[in-house]
Amino acid sequence: MTASKPPISPSAIDTDERPFVLVWEVTQACELACDHCRADAQPGRHPDELTTAEGKQLLEEAATFGDGQLVVLSGGDPLVREDLVELVDYGTDLGLRMTLTPSGTESLTPEVLEDLKAAGLQRMALSIDGPETVHDEFRGEAGSFQQTVDAAVAARELGLPVQINTTVCETTADTLPAVRDLVADLGAVLWSVFFLVPVGRGRLLDNVTPQRAESVLEWLDEVSAEAPFGVKTTEAPHYRRVSLQRNGDPTAAPDDDSIGRRGGIIAGDGFAFVSHTGEVYPSGFLPEPAGNVRDESVVDIYQEAQLFERLRDRDELQGKCGVCEFRGVCGGSRSRAYAATGDPLGSDPLCDYYPEGYDPADDAGPAVRTDGGPR
Repeated sequence: MTASKPPISPSAIDTDERPFVLVWEVTQACELACDHCRADAQPGRHPDELTTAEGKQLLEEAATFGDGQLVVLSGGDPLVREDLVELVDYGTDLGLRMTLTPSGTESLTPEVLEDLKAAGLQRMALSIDGPETVHDEFRGEAGSFQQTVDAAVAARELGLPVQINTTVCETTADTLPAVRDLVADLGAVLWSVFFLVPVGRGRLLDNVTPQRAESVLEWLDEVSAEAPFGVKTTEAPHYRRVSLQRNGDPTAAPDDDSIGRRGGIIAGDGFAFVSHTGEVYPSGFLPEPAGNVRDESVVDIYQEAQLFERLRDRDELQGKCGVCEFRGVCGGSRSRAYAATGDPLGSDPLCDYYPEGYDPADDAGPAVRTDGGPR
């Protein structure tokens, strides 16, 4: 088995050539029915999922991006696949940094964690969206909270680093301080705070207002300065703008975590997503396909697809994001812009900042869509 390699900082990666994060949704099957589920996961596996052989070919292609490419195996619940340990082992032998985002279910046993760690798994990300009652209701399964906590404890005892993911919406925002304390108690290395994008089942949830999002980001910046774990945001790259305004240093938030990840990575620019059927998207929350790995290499799609090329050009951004002086360190959530307007290059409607001289009326754009399609 290939030994673990030191993390590669995003500053050392040319995101025109490779993503810092490559996510492979190995399945959409999951026994949970989470309120916010992007994938609208179902109990059974899709008959057209990438096979073990196709998955190994994808991992081989991912390895050609360069040394130490980070791969996240996601779902649904990846543990539904019987070949999961085999895939982790195969990717590890290729020199990939293999990580996992399983669901908090009874299948996440200490024995399974031992097998995954032995196969070379470098990190596991678990979702905790609030205290027990809030989390279980949000996840649609009584007992999910305790199973998740038990898995985090078991992983810590094995020496497997744990990341905690938390969704921010109106249902969960008030409980963030309690989750912060739990993240510390569990000895997690990173808290990844995801700001809801209205796709999948998440279209039915109430998002926080831009003003509240701003206050949450300011609070997270305070947490990051004191917490024993790293803090990052997902689909809220304006966290970097908030930190820059507060601290005067765009490299100050967030710091590199233990696998070298930091902010400034957005859909299509440092990030790519492969669906369970092989479609390649800039993000799992931006369902605009750029190709399929069954037809062409994920490397070629990432480097050459027009959608990815445009997303990597911050001068292509429209509205207030296009004229914002922070677009180089932020770039806005391309996924949320797409969900709101049908244009992945539009303004991020969750950002409360307007560049000097910019008229907010000019940024109204198309009506926010409620059914997942443009109006």
